[in-house]
Amino acid sequence: MSNLSGRPPVWSYWVVLPLFVLIWALAAWLLESPLLPTPLSVLDTLVAEAVSGELWRHLGATLSRVIVAFVLAMLLGTAIGIAMGRSKTTNALFDPMLVLLLNLPALVTIILMYVWFGLVEVAAVMAVVINKVPNVAVTVREGARSLDHRLEDMATVYDFTRWQRFREVWVPQLFPYLMAATRGGLALIWKIVLVVELLGRSNGIGFQLHMAFQVFDVAAILAYSLAFIAVVQLIELAILQPLERRSSRWRQPEAAHA
Repeated sequence: MSNLSGRPPVWSYWVVLPLFVLIWALAAWLLESPLLPTPLSVLDTLVAEAVSGELWRHLGATLSRVIVAFVLAMLLGTAIGIAMGRSKTTNALFDPMLVLLLNLPALVTIILMYVWFGLVEVAAVMAVVINKVPNVAVTVREGARSLDHRLEDMATVYDFTRWQRFREVWVPQLFPYLMAATRGGLALIWKIVLVVELLGRSNGIGFQLHMAFQVFDVAAILAYSLAFIAVVQLIELAILQPLERRSSRWRQPEAAHA
């Protein structure tokens, strides 16, 4: 009988990805087509772009947009979500608009921002924020609705200030929901930022993908994509997974006292 609660063997993480690279190399060797470059060819392109400095310039531009848009979306979405979760009247007022924004295609928002404000940085960031805020608000709203009323009563008895109530009572309970919004938000924002750059920016990974597409430079497309994926994976391993383990620590009380 398998043990679902145990950790999988280390080697299991190093099977599928190397096998995929091997199949890719074999297919590229058999086809001998510029439309499917070999892994070594993509690596050479990646190194060349890194040495020239172009990779870091465009990667930095994309990451700066991602960070700004993510912070703004999380702050606005969290505030709206808490307000809707704590007040039925506020929820009734904002829910129709939330549903509308959730179903509004990201491409439409991006085009409208560029048409209304021009091909400027503010429009690019606004398009990303508008697409992400509803997702954060919906997730945090569910967390705000599930706050333990007994802890609220305790805070009232001990005469907590609004800041103390937020920091000591709300944040610990909302943390798992904030983490869900964070992970989902980053996964969505990466994609939207690339489309924003492809449609109206003169730098960034999305812009470079667009330029490579114009000349069917598949090696450059894959090189920039892999560089971006590597950064995203690094953020996942170094920041998000440790935070997620912390957010689920309450599910393993015995581990907390070990």
